[in-house]
Amino acid sequence: MKTPLKHAVRALLPFAMALGITTAVLAHDGGEEQVQPLMKQSLPDVPGKNALMAMVTLAPGQSAAPHLHPGSIFAYVLEGDVVSQLEGQEAHTYAAGESWYEPPRTHHLVTRNPSTSKPAKLLVWAIVAPQEPIKLPLPRSASLTPVLPAIASH
Repeated sequence: MKTPLKHAVRALLPFAMALGITTAVLAHDGGEEQVQPLMKQSLPDVPGKNALMAMVTLAPGQSAAPHLHPGSIFAYVLEGDVVSQLEGQEAHTYAAGESWYEPPRTHHLVTRNPSTSKPAKLLVWAIVAPQEPIKLPLPRSASLTPVLPAIASH
């Protein structure tokens, strides 16, 4: 027998998988930031792309792991402050009402709520291919320290 909860989980699971959040846990559990999917829409004028909208909540003092997004990201701070640093740029603190853009596959090195007492909330729009996750972890070699290529001996 299908219960309303099982039906809701089955309906939301593909969307959660598309957002790459099936393993996210609540921020107060010490895990990843809390991500609440709000919308997924195919874009008829951009074949092969979907627009995704989600609310991201960072608990006081919480940081997200370094990551990248396969598609374009537009972030808008709804509440609190968020420190963000993209590779090749200085860290910047965004306050409520401010926004930023992340080009596809740009390394997002810092995402942090600097407050020790208030959560930070972001409204995030993403443009991705239908089967792409919204977020991918950076490989270990993609840290702030560049990996130098091996020099071939002659």
